Amino acid sequence: MSNGIFSSAQDACAAAAIAQKDLVKNYSLEDRDRFISAIRTKIMANMETLAQMEFDETGYGRIEDKIAKNSGAVMLSQGTEALPKNMYASEKGLTVEYYAPYGVVGAVTPVTNPAATIIGNGIGNLAAGNAVVFNAHPGAKATSRRTVELVNEAITEVGGPENLFVMVADPDLQTLDDIMAHPAVKLLVGTGGPAMVHTLMTSGKKVIAAGAGNPPSIIDETADLKKAAAGVLGSASFDNNLLCIAEKEIFVVDAIFDEFMAEFEKAGAYILTPEQGQSLREICLVQTPDGWVANKAWVGKMANKILEAAGILIDSDPRIAVYETGFDDPLVHTEQMMPIIPIVRCATFEQAMEWAYEAEHGCVHSASIWSKDIDHVTAFGTLINTTIFVQNGGTMAAFGIGGSGTNAPTIATPTGEGVTGPQSFVRRRRFCMADGGNYLL
Repeated sequence: MSNGIFSSAQDACAAAAIAQKDLVKNYSLEDRDRFISAIRTKIMANMETLAQMEFDETGYGRIEDKIAKNSGAVMLSQGTEALPKNMYASEKGLTVEYYAPYGVVGAVTPVTNPAATIIGNGIGNLAAGNAVVFNAHPGAKATSRRTVELVNEAITEVGGPENLFVMVADPDLQTLDDIMAHPAVKLLVGTGGPAMVHTLMTSGKKVIAAGAGNPPSIIDETADLKKAAAGVLGSASFDNNLLCIAEKEIFVVDAIFDEFMAEFEKAGAYILTPEQGQSLREICLVQTPDGWVANKAWVGKMANKILEAAGILIDSDPRIAVYETGFDDPLVHTEQMMPIIPIVRCATFEQAMEWAYEAEHGCVHSASIWSKDIDHVTAFGTLINTTIFVQNGGTMAAFGIGGSGTNAPTIATPTGEGVTGPQSFVRRRRFCMADGGNYLL
């Protein structure tokens, strides 16, 4: 096999190691930026094909949203400009602190966002000077293979090294073990659930891991309800709620609850009765010895298809379906990744804040609040302590979509790096010219 695709993990890692040494020895930072520009051009030219391929292979989400999601990973990811540099100078000498590549990075990609994760992590690692060996989710291996091929084509067409990005043609748990154990692999990056994080942590190598999240959103009595309704609908329904940062449950203060629900319906949300919500819980969740989990059969599916499976027949295709429920509803406490959103009526803002904090379950992932009261915003932000926290916008605003920011498919919450970029995939090194060297008085 070729063009970045290999039959074994050992061959893939060996090829990536050769490519990475070539990159740092024979190419400049300007070359890396040139390769990144070529990747962006190539992927954008193939964006609709990749989105369709991803949808056909996984059955998740909406094609139009995948185009927007993958475009963000391409165009809003950071290049070499994000690599930090520190300098310390005095009559005692000059010290330069710079950031060097790890070498070969092993990366696990999810079935929910295969192309976006490969592109985003690929660009970040290329800027850092690394090569990447991807162990893609088996449920999205065809899309992942094609994405890796396109990235390699883009680099080689402008004179760059072959095999900076590689993957095993048929990835599984054994190929992941092989990648983790390979001596050339110095850093592991994973995007997925708790089991994936635990597996990578057993490697004995440095890990940057994105874990699960259950992002809550609060709407208080000072919020612009029309904007809140449109904003939450757009964010929570995006790609059928597949994104880990997307709002999964909403806490609304009682004083404006009915008015908000009316605005939510006007914005396009399909309002269910509490009884219909009960029917949905029975198919959307599965109870295990460790608690409730999302039913994989309905993750990322269209709302009307999920409703139909629950015996709720409608003649439209709403982007999202919502229902009022109590705080103890297991759907409130589960990262369901479906366009079915529970809404909890809260007596006061303080109760909303307390319940939102409990529902997030210490994942420290993402949260949002719709409020014009800065004291409310400050109190909730301090309490929830999430990596992503957004006021008066969907959570995607933190990634430059409706707000300011850069895009990254990996939000490293368990390991603390947060929104990843080139600066996440480098080693900090320090060079010192001592005894007054190179300091001008």
